Amino acid sequence: MIVFPAIDLKGGQVVRLAEGDMDRATVYGDNPAAQAKIFAEAGAMHLHVVDLDGSFAGEARNREAVEAIVDAFEGYVQLGGGIRTPQVVEAWFDAGVARIVMGTAALKDPQFVKDMAKEYPGGIVVAVDAKDGMVATAGWADVSDVPVVDMARRFEDAGVTSLLFTDIGRDGMLKGCNIEATVDLARAVDIPVIASGGVKGLDDIRMLSLYANDGIEGVITGRAIYDGRLDLATALKMAAAA
Repeated sequence: MIVFPAIDLKGGQVVRLAEGDMDRATVYGDNPAAQAKIFAEAGAMHLHVVDLDGSFAGEARNREAVEAIVDAFEGYVQLGGGIRTPQVVEAWFDAGVARIVMGTAALKDPQFVKDMAKEYPGGIVVAVDAKDGMVATAGWADVSDVPVVDMARRFEDAGVTSLLFTDIGRDGMLKGCNIEATVDLARAVDIPVIASGGVKGLDDIRMLSLYANDGIEGVITGRAIYDGRLDLATALKMAAAA
């Protein structure tokens, strides 16, 4: 199982939001590339990066910071946030990003996402962000009437490499990962699932690792690391043993 430390970008700074609310951002640093190096030194080979401004704007807003992260980090960078055209997808892959995460585009233009998945095998992740079981989009500002499982099943056999499932109500709140909902989704579809939202410590990593064979590919964690509640090196070793 992969542990993805998260770097969320707002105005070029490293932040974490509470429940996806841009007005409830905690700033953890102003040097994203340096943060990427800290994660690498702890043993991380994968990063999850989000252009928060881009998520709301529908276009890249933290390009310089993302490029600095890619240059500084020797592993794989997974990027999401406002990526909604073929030209932008191509540009990010050309810049060295390993995987692209799409959420709003997956709901509003699923054929586009499927086309990108075919064009870039192993490179496209679909974000299935949930609020009360329904899919949320546009930086979580809008909640649709589409159930999470229905959304996920649209992309089976489409070449999508993974699903990124986030329980918005827990994200950045240190309430603990929604293990049950994450595992239920992994069992309902044939696409590997990455857990996100609410990780508060090693217990979440341990519990998720028990379900690695059920399709849990990895877990994203941010605030727990920044607040010192989760030791990344220990979490990486625990996950690697799953």
